[in-house]
This record gives sequence, structure tokens and C-alpha cells, in this order.
Amino acid sequence: MTPKITRFLAEQQPATPCLVVDLDVVETHFHALHHSMPEAKIYYAIKANPAPAILNRLVALGSCFDAASIAEIRMCLDAGATPDRISYGNTLKKPEWICEAYDLGIRLFVFDSIEELEKLGQHAPGARVFCRLAVENEGADWPLSRKFGTTLKHARALMLHARDLGLKPYGLSFHVGSQQTGVAAYDHAITKAAALYHDLRAQGVDLGMLNLGGGFPTHYRENVPSVQDFADTIHASLTTNFPDDAPEILLEPGRYMVGQSGVVSSEVILVSRRGGAASDPRWVYLDIGRFGGLAETEGEAIRYTFRTSRDAEEGTRSPCVVAGPSCDGVDIMYEKNRITMPDSLTCGDRIEILATGAYVSTYCSVGFNGFPPLTEYYI
Repeated sequence: MTPKITRFLAEQQPATPCLVVDLDVVETHFHALHHSMPEAKIYYAIKANPAPAILNRLVALGSCFDAASIAEIRMCLDAGATPDRISYGNTLKKPEWICEAYDLGIRLFVFDSIEELEKLGQHAPGARVFCRLAVENEGADWPLSRKFGTTLKHARALMLHARDLGLKPYGLSFHVGSQQTGVAAYDHAITKAAALYHDLRAQGVDLGMLNLGGGFPTHYRENVPSVQDFADTIHASLTTNFPDDAPEILLEPGRYMVGQSGVVSSEVILVSRRGGAASDPRWVYLDIGRFGGLAETEGEAIRYTFRTSRDAEEGTRSPCVVAGPSCDGVDIMYEKNRITMPDSLTCGDRIEILATGAYVSTYCSVGFNGFPPLTEYYI
């Protein structure tokens, strides 16, 4: 909660639920990552939050962009990014999406299967391509390894085949999992990718890039390593695995870039021990839930910090189950890991949910149960 956001909420008293984002925090995180790894190109993963205000700020800072769809590519271009600063970073693309991206000037595409590679060969002739490897996601609160990436053996065959299709095999990529809290994950993945990188170079494939993906964490409740901690590990691993000619390094931060910048302001709808007994759990229902943008509370994976309008009061506090407003039975954010709140909390009180700048507005449903998407403010 930055002073700008605190002042905005106090002065404007916006209707809830709403998301308020401090753009200066985004800029600060961009500079911190660039300072820690000045040799790397930063490709902001805009799926974390594609708000035009964020894209405009990052374009002005010189950022590149990782887009997951043709719509996100258009957003980047509308914000002033040039095609050479955009990567089509989704391994799943319809042929017509590839064609449109290519016509718009995009020349950097990812793949992880023979079928996707052949689509690129047909619809993006001469484009630079990179293959996504499957790596361990241990230490990540939001793993990604099951759905994406291929084996080293298959990646080797695919990269050799890319030349035959008239494409330019440019590099390799991986993703250690979103909200990765273990710095060693990058060392393990770099070591794995480097072995294939050197093998392909020996086969005459002119690789020149290693994409380290995203994964850099943001602070929710528990402390996490700093971006400098990750940078130190990455630099040491690159020095070990590439003692001579280091490849060009790409980073795809999303959550790290925008997570700390946002606060959701919500309102309590109901506080109740539904069974009527003092031993029954106390339920706090908010006007925002899993379908209103807090989808990453699924499995209680991402654990947000809550502040209430009664925190400064004297009185007792106790753990609460926290749930959303919809009529869906899974719209429960925290039941196992309950949130301690003042016992005086009641209907109409305001609650702020911190570090919600990433993966909240983009996960918000459009009209589920008739609830409109949360309002967004960028200041």
C-alpha cells in the first residue's frame, strides 16, 4: 500500500470492488530488474496485467513484451511498441493468428512441438523461433511445467528440423514456474538448457539466445528472495555454463513487475458463524471472490495479505474463512489457511487486499452471477 494509493482511496472513496495500481511501482521494479541484470532484455509478460497505462509506461522505459495472443500483440502495438520488441510467447497458436502476427511484423515465435513448428514454417517464413523446454517447477507456488515444454531429446530434433523448414533456430527457453521462491531453480534450468545449447551449436545450428522466462516472485505474506538474489544465481550459472560466448539473455517477468503495484479495495457483505455456535468457524464474505479476479487463490496457492478498516482498534482477533459473493460453492479463497481479522468486523467495513497488481484484473469474469468486473484505476 503506497502513499499514492492510500491517498487515492481516502480522497476518492471509490466504489468496491476496485483495483488501484501505482504506476511508479511498476517503473521502480523495471529499473530494479534492469539494474540487477543489465545485459538481459526485459520482455514484460503482459498477461499479468495488460492495462494500457502499464504498457505505455513500459514502452517509454524501453521494455520489450511477451504476448500470449494476437489481441495482446495488438495491445502492445497500440501502446507504441515496435514489432521487433514483441515476442509471440505462447506455444499454442491458430494458423490465422500466426499469419496476422507475421503480417504485423512479428518475427519471434515460440514452439514446443513438431505440429506447432510446422505451422510456423508454413505461416511465418524466415521467422526466428525458439523451443520451450520442460524443466522442474519445484519451489513455485503456481507451477506451469505440466502443460508446456518438451524434452531435451525432442527439442534437439525440433531445432534441427526448424532449419529444414526455412526458419531461423534462434534459441531455447524455459519457465521455472510462477511465483518461484527458490533461486536454485534457475541454476538447474540453465544447466539443463546449456547442455542442449552447446550440442546444437556443435551441430552447426547458429543459436544465440537463452530465454529464462518469468517466475520472479512478488511479496505476499512470506518473505521471498530479492531480484538481486536471483540475478546473482543466474549470473553464476551463466558463467559456469557459458565460459566463453554467453548467449543473449531474455527475461519474461510478469508478476514481479506489477504484483506489488496494486491494491484491491473491497467491502464486507456478511460476517457470520452460520451454525450459530461459538465454536463454528467465522465466515467473512467479500464483494470480490475467485470469479471477480482472485482466481489464484485456487488451492490457496497465492496467499494475499488483508488489511481491514478496524485494524487500529483495540479488541480481539481470530481466524476467519474468507469467501466471495457468488452462488458458486467453490468461491472460497481461504479455508485451510484462515485469515486473522478483528472480531469487530461487520457488514459494510472496507478491506484492502495487497499485492494484487498481477493476475487479478485479467482473471476477472465478465458478469458471472451478474456481478460486473471490478473497476480499475491507474495512478
